[in-house]
This record gives sequence, C-alpha cells and structure tokens, in this order.
Amino acid sequence: MNRDEIINKCYEHKHALIFAAGIATAIVGKKILESKTVKDAATQGMASVMSAKKDAEECFQDMKENAEDIVVDANAETKKEIYIEAKE
Repeated sequence: MNRDEIINKCYEHKHALIFAAGIATAIVGKKILESKTVKDAATQGMASVMSAKKDAEECFQDMKENAEDIVVDANAETKKEIYIEAKE
C-alpha cells in the first residue's frame, strides 16, 4: 500500500477514526484529571480562590461599616442643624 491508498482508506472510514480519537481523548483526559499533579494544582487553586474571597468579604465589611458610620455622622449633623435652627 502506498501513501495515497492509506489516505483514501482513512478518508473512507473517517467517522470510525473520529470515534476512536474521541475514545482515546476521553481515556487520556481521565488519566490526566486523576493525576496527583492536577489534583494538587486544583487544590492549590481552590485554596487561593477561597483566600481571595475571604479577603474580599473582610474588605467589603470594612467598607460597609465605614459607610454606616458616615451615614450616622451625617444624620447627627442634620439633627444638630435642625435643633439649632428651631432654637433660634
């Protein structure tokens, strides 16, 4: 068989070759996903995400508390102004 005959045979059975390639990809993918290196990398990534989430929540809580303090101070100033104007 020469090269052209092999290519023609492959072309005739392209669906079977695609199916076989899909199975091979699934098997190799499963092996890769089950490897210790990938698991360690995924665990490290998840830990980083959880740490970033915790930092973001703490930052948000600080901003919320500061905003509440500003609102309380603004309301206190408004009440003082109203009281002073009413007294005069």
